[in-house]
Amino acid sequence: MNNNLGVDYFEKISDLASEIGLSALGVTNAEPFTETRTEIERRKEKELHGGMQFTFRNPERSTTPKMIMSDAKSLIVGALRTPAPRLEKVNTEALRIAAYARKDYYSLLRDSLNVIAEILKKDGWKAQVVADENSLVDRAAAIRAGIGWHGKNGNVLIPGQGSWFVLGSIITNVELPLSEKVQQDCGVCKRCIDACPTGAIIEPGVVDARKCIAWLVQAPGIIPHEYRESIEHRIYGCDDCQEVCPEGREERNFEEDLDIKADYLAVEILEAEDQELLERFSSWYIAERNPRYLKRNALVSIGNSKETENELFKSLLKKYLRNFDPLLRSHAVWASVRLGHKDLVDLAKNDSDPLVRKEIMLAEVEGFI
Repeated sequence: MNNNLGVDYFEKISDLASEIGLSALGVTNAEPFTETRTEIERRKEKELHGGMQFTFRNPERSTTPKMIMSDAKSLIVGALRTPAPRLEKVNTEALRIAAYARKDYYSLLRDSLNVIAEILKKDGWKAQVVADENSLVDRAAAIRAGIGWHGKNGNVLIPGQGSWFVLGSIITNVELPLSEKVQQDCGVCKRCIDACPTGAIIEPGVVDARKCIAWLVQAPGIIPHEYRESIEHRIYGCDDCQEVCPEGREERNFEEDLDIKADYLAVEILEAEDQELLERFSSWYIAERNPRYLKRNALVSIGNSKETENELFKSLLKKYLRNFDPLLRSHAVWASVRLGHKDLVDLAKNDSDPLVRKEIMLAEVEGFI
């Protein structure tokens, strides 16, 4: 394809963007993301990934588009907007859910990108949609495709619109004209760094996943003690660094009719059957596809509720102190201590599991029992 035809062809495609729900569309080449790979490997070496797999699992693969399509020439990168959350005070028993997870926005993004992909295929080109997968570094692709710039919170910021987006790409063997990179940056602003509840943004654009609430509530195993209070009532994700970002604040949009409300109650999580939770939150990354981690987060929320007289909470804690899963029993002990329920903690004093014993020992050291 000659360059003039490439320009006209991309104009034909980009004219569809708003029609199919995309807020931004750009093009980059299919060359390896060499600097990104070096940075991923550096963070892995320093263990900043906190055990997270995703694009960290195989840095060579996730930064080499031609490992997805050997004759790839271009990446068409799209951004689909997710409504920003209303910053209203929630009930003490409510669970906070990150804006991008309140609906399956990645499915909507894939649908939009597939419209373009089908056009490419009908015209005789190869096209493969990649979104929210460990095979491609979507943020690096978006930045190189001129969608936005690398914000200090590690997100891609789109000029005048902020970072309330999900990102995805179409890998194709058609050679398209490259988009210009965004020259804007965050300047001296560091509101996201100052606002991070756990100090996870250790330098501009670098997040230590071991401290990041968005990862802590997804990661398997126990939630470290030092971060449980900061998690507050979050069950999935954390938007704090986005909420304080001034970029595009005036353009923030809201959506009331969400599939998953921000006031989804801890009680509902703890009373639900496992299969019900997996079906309800099927689009979420849940470690090991085991809903125990959602219940773990709900127990932390109850522990942070300050609802010392809430009989329903107390009943649920009693139930989970007898649960077969020591992970849940241990977090139920912590929540019981936080709410001052010595009688409940006494129920677990003879538990022999190491996780539970550790919680009991900490309660003893603190003079609670």
